[in-house]
Amino acid sequence: MAVLPSELAEAARRLFDGRLDLAAAYAELLATDGVVRGLIGPREAPRIWDRHLLNCAAVGELIPSGATVLDVGSGAGLPGLVLAIARPDLRVTLIEPLARRTVFLDEVVDELALHDSVRVFHGRAEDAATWPEPVRGDVVTARAVAPLDRLAAWCLPLATPGGRLLALKGSSAADEIVEHGAAVHRLGGGEPVLHRCGEGIVEPPTTVVEVVRERIVAVPAKGSAKKSRGGRIRRR
Repeated sequence: MAVLPSELAEAARRLFDGRLDLAAAYAELLATDGVVRGLIGPREAPRIWDRHLLNCAAVGELIPSGATVLDVGSGAGLPGLVLAIARPDLRVTLIEPLARRTVFLDEVVDELALHDSVRVFHGRAEDAATWPEPVRGDVVTARAVAPLDRLAAWCLPLATPGGRLLALKGSSAADEIVEHGAAVHRLGGGEPVLHRCGEGIVEPPTTVVEVVRERIVAVPAKGSAKKSRGGRIRRR
């Protein structure tokens, strides 16, 4: 189910370079344990490479060398784990509130020996932003998580000043920019910019909305009960 189709082999080699075997191992985990645990739909398994791995890896062209990346709502590790595989220079934190998903993410990190570049944060984005040691990144990614206004509210507080939100979107991206641009500005973001990543490599290109954190807007205080429940980084 996770075999790399021959017509995608060249794109995979270009995006994963010398770590294509590692990407293939991750694809196998997604198509097996990921499906069994309900993290990937059974109908998605034959499309692991084109719909998920290559689609996510293409976003790497927007991320500078050596950046710290936070992946909000990481789920099965998309795009965070894909970026960590394709770009060993990155330091990636996978932020995921559901325990069954963080267990899977921990197991994948173990299986692929990614401990040096990947850590898992069990909690919500709001927890990560207000933790006693707040989690911050140069780049915050999110894929198919929420509309742009909600993403900005969750993700911009996690970005360093001048850092960026990269939201992987579908065909509604341009409409979301128009609809939510004012809300993004109120939350401290600059004007959203639409990118098509992987042109000439993946078809269709990956649609990404980029928002720079231009201003620091205070994160709303959380009640003590909520703060006591959320957020911890898995350490080994």
